[in-house]
Amino acid sequence: MSDMLTAPATTLPLTYLNEDEQLFRSTVREFARDTIGPLVRQMDEEQHFAAELIPQLFGLGLMGIEVPVEHGGSGGSFFEAIVAVEEISAVDPAVGVLVDVQNTLCVNALLRWGTAEQKQQWLPRLAADTIGAYALSEAASGSDAFALETRAVKSGGDYVLTGQKLWITNAKEAGLFIVFATLDAAAGYKGITAFLVDKNTPGLTIGKKEDKLGIRASSTCELILEECRVPAEAVLGEPGKGYKIAIETLNEGRIGIGAQMLGLAQGAWNHAAKYAKERKQFGKPIAEFQAVQFLLAELATEIEATRLLVYNAARLKDAKLDYVREAAMAKYFSSQVAERVASHAVEIYGGYGFVKDYPVEKFYRDAKIGKIYEGTSNMQLATIGKLVLGGAK
Repeated sequence: MSDMLTAPATTLPLTYLNEDEQLFRSTVREFARDTIGPLVRQMDEEQHFAAELIPQLFGLGLMGIEVPVEHGGSGGSFFEAIVAVEEISAVDPAVGVLVDVQNTLCVNALLRWGTAEQKQQWLPRLAADTIGAYALSEAASGSDAFALETRAVKSGGDYVLTGQKLWITNAKEAGLFIVFATLDAAAGYKGITAFLVDKNTPGLTIGKKEDKLGIRASSTCELILEECRVPAEAVLGEPGKGYKIAIETLNEGRIGIGAQMLGLAQGAWNHAAKYAKERKQFGKPIAEFQAVQFLLAELATEIEATRLLVYNAARLKDAKLDYVREAAMAKYFSSQVAERVASHAVEIYGGYGFVKDYPVEKFYRDAKIGKIYEGTSNMQLATIGKLVLGGAK
């Protein structure tokens, strides 16, 4: 079981990161290894996020990386948020997704669409002690993200929200929910509106926590809204513009999931490579057999290709250039690679890979969600196909 904590980190070419980014990566990597690592197995078995980790994540500035300094944040870049998600996910993807949703979805939505008053109200809290959640999905609204049944009705100067959201990441720990509801069903996607809803708002209830295959420490719950009244000032963006907020924020979020799957793949590979050097068969370490060497070489190459896709998409986003195609490619490819690497890691461990005393079976379980949430693999392929074929001559 000590194997869970001692797998080596891979040294990256310095050209990937500038000096400040290298220091940031080292800090996050050390925290993930030394602080998160010892808690991974217990959190997975108990399906519970260790409460003591949350103030430490805030204390390191990892929950408000892009929040401006004047609002109490780190004033960092989107790229740094991606590096943080990657490094944490190499130890535990369940913790990685909490940091991811906070930074790439909730903080980014407020930075782009929030009013000055909303930013003043929420950004300092998101940087200091409040976890955010993104409430879009419903039973009938998955890949068809805008088939929403949650309704918002204007009532005086307020809005009344009624409906049920499903599969909401961070729901148990969250203090802020970005809730998407339909003001005018006849208007289709043009009736969708986003609202900033405090956890303590009357009528908002956290429902069933899902019993999941992987990322089990991450809370995934239903969100029940029963005559939940919020002021007009809680509208994020403009009434009827929720579809635009959702699309643009999820494009950013897909880079975050790409980083989570990249970190997962690297973590699984690190463990497999370390074990291959230690495990002896026929009188020598299995890493000396060409079949194992070639497999690890192939997987390392795929991980490096994934890293380039994810980093490129993040750099494009920071440069304010178009990145929709690159985000879809990064999300699609990283989920493919993560599942493949984790699967082979289990096989390299042999019988030990199939038991919970060793870490690779958890990486294998955690990897599956990468092809599903924040846009399935088929939806990413549809996006990529439209964009690459649209530009073909």
